Amino acid sequence: MGDSHRHSSSVHQALGGGSVADVLLWRRWGTSVAVLVGSTTLWFLFERAGYNLLTFISNVILLLVVILFFWAKSASLLNRPLPPLPDLVVSEETVTKAADVTRGWINNVLLIACDIAIGGNLKLFVQVAAGLWLVSYIGSFFNFLSLLYIGVLLSLSLPFLYDKYQDQIDIKLVVAYDSVQVQYRKLDHKLLRKIPGMLNKEKKTQ
Repeated sequence: MGDSHRHSSSVHQALGGGSVADVLLWRRWGTSVAVLVGSTTLWFLFERAGYNLLTFISNVILLLVVILFFWAKSASLLNRPLPPLPDLVVSEETVTKAADVTRGWINNVLLIACDIAIGGNLKLFVQVAAGLWLVSYIGSFFNFLSLLYIGVLLSLSLPFLYDKYQDQIDIKLVVAYDSVQVQYRKLDHKLLRKIPGMLNKEKKTQ
């Protein structure tokens, strides 16, 4: 029981430890269901029903404006309270946090690009190239909206399953990781280590 609670806490902390982690681990059951149903509805409207994104947004905003307008008018006539609208202002703190997160992502990408282009990190180059090729290959089967929807489904399922079956999954992941390492060492020994030598030979001949 203690190990199970400790594993659950570690997964929760790895996901950020906040409300987002609660939703991904289905600890806020209502919110998780709402995210799943909402994303499925949007995917069906845009992907299957052929609904246009701009038309959908315009209609939703129009509906909200009409409801709030008539609510406010009826409230003034019947002496009822006005619609409980929050402050429609983006705080400076929110903008700062978003900018910090964006800056961190951009700096990480630039560091990787610098390490590949200037540092000549062959291992990192192979990893990035393989990852980009995999994304491109998967993207050839789905459009962006379907990929986004699949990402939501995986986000709501994989963390929950891993949290529930962490011990069994860890064993399988260790075996898979060892197998990948063996294959990479074979590739590194047969091909990757020879590339710098080939490049040096070409420079000398030039």
